[in-house]
Amino acid sequence: MNDRFPSQPNEPIDVEYQVKGEGPPVIRQPEKPKSDPRLNIILFIATLFTTTYAGAFMEIGNPGLALSQLYKGLPFSLTLLLILLFHEFGHYFMAKKHRVEATLPYFIPAPSIIGTFGAVIKMRSPLYSKRSLLDVGAAGPLAGVVIAIPAVIIGLQLSEIRLVSGLKDGISLGSSLLFSLLSRIAVGVVPDNYDIVLHPIAFAGWIGFVVTMLNLLPIGQLDGGHIAYAVLGRQRHRVVSYIMLPILFILGMIGWQGWLIWCVLALFVMGTKHPPTLDDHLPLDKRRKLIGWLALVLFVLTFTPIPFAFNF
Repeated sequence: MNDRFPSQPNEPIDVEYQVKGEGPPVIRQPEKPKSDPRLNIILFIATLFTTTYAGAFMEIGNPGLALSQLYKGLPFSLTLLLILLFHEFGHYFMAKKHRVEATLPYFIPAPSIIGTFGAVIKMRSPLYSKRSLLDVGAAGPLAGVVIAIPAVIIGLQLSEIRLVSGLKDGISLGSSLLFSLLSRIAVGVVPDNYDIVLHPIAFAGWIGFVVTMLNLLPIGQLDGGHIAYAVLGRQRHRVVSYIMLPILFILGMIGWQGWLIWCVLALFVMGTKHPPTLDDHLPLDKRRKLIGWLALVLFVLTFTPIPFAFNF
């Protein structure tokens, strides 16, 4: 079965008859609204400013920093935005390949520690086949991590190893298997009582790993949910979604409370179910199964049980 399904199965169609009723009717699909990229560009510029400001604040530590000091935030900002761009355009170009209508990325500026709430694209038509489901779902995280990995390696080599004397107030970052492995490769074994003070580029790469992990959660219609549905099928996808919820709840109770927010989002906003495809009865080809399992391995490698720990 090919992937050229109609973009809107229930959309109305207009029927035009030839002059004087001669000949068969001509079916005309209504014109699709043209996309206007101006909002996307405005949001991107705003996010470039807020992330640059956040990066400069990390370097200087002065909330009243002058505009002339903003350039110090560019290493963090440009690295983070590049990771997000690759992630979202991975989805976008794969959607176009499968004839799925999708918007350009919408970046979300925010007055947060990193200056953004990420970026999203909107699918204007459903994903009707498991092949398109897996391809579009996996393309984003895989493309984003291609930039995040070298960013972490380069950033770690630029980072400082400092002596830590006792527990200090502040925020400490959790580590995933992949980040720990890259840290061992880039800086070697860190002695006791020492810690790595991440360079802004390394911090942006670390955020890229966290973004990848969150998107690959095998729940509902997240990227990981799309992949799980395509690889495991409808029933197993539902089981996995239900299993993940108590795991996240427990992690939220004993570790990072942000997992509790994800539980609430999964239950009341995103949902744990996934709409069926038209080819549920057909198996995936071996190449796409391999991509699906690769995405699962990436989820395990980037999984960070406690991304942030607050020491106050």
